[in-house]
Amino acid sequence: MDDLVRLGREFVEAMRDRRGIEHVDDIYAENAESVEAVVPPGRDVRIAKGRDAIKGKREHWVATHDIQTFEADGPYVHPPSRFAVRFEAVVIQKSTGRQMTLREIAIYTVEGEKIVREEFFMLPK
Repeated sequence: MDDLVRLGREFVEAMRDRRGIEHVDDIYAENAESVEAVVPPGRDVRIAKGRDAIKGKREHWVATHDIQTFEADGPYVHPPSRFAVRFEAVVIQKSTGRQMTLREIAIYTVEGEKIVREEFFMLPK
């Protein structure tokens, strides 16, 4: 369980420090998957497959939103191989100027000390 806690804390720290894009190479398995609750605006798929696709998804999100505030809380561990993080962000969508408060929970599955799957759960309106 110590490795799971360490990895979860490292992940949360990177997200809080806004190093979520560059940290992908260190913490995600090459074949990792990222599963959104719904198809995100401006994208055509819910599932990003592979480390490069996950980085691309994050780069797209950062490029299309002005982040006003961002919080990551956790990790909440579920041994032997999963942890969760609660996210909350206030962002302005660049294309519309619309301000949004986003809240979600993400569950991360770990194998061999790398994240192999992340699943996002959204708070419905």
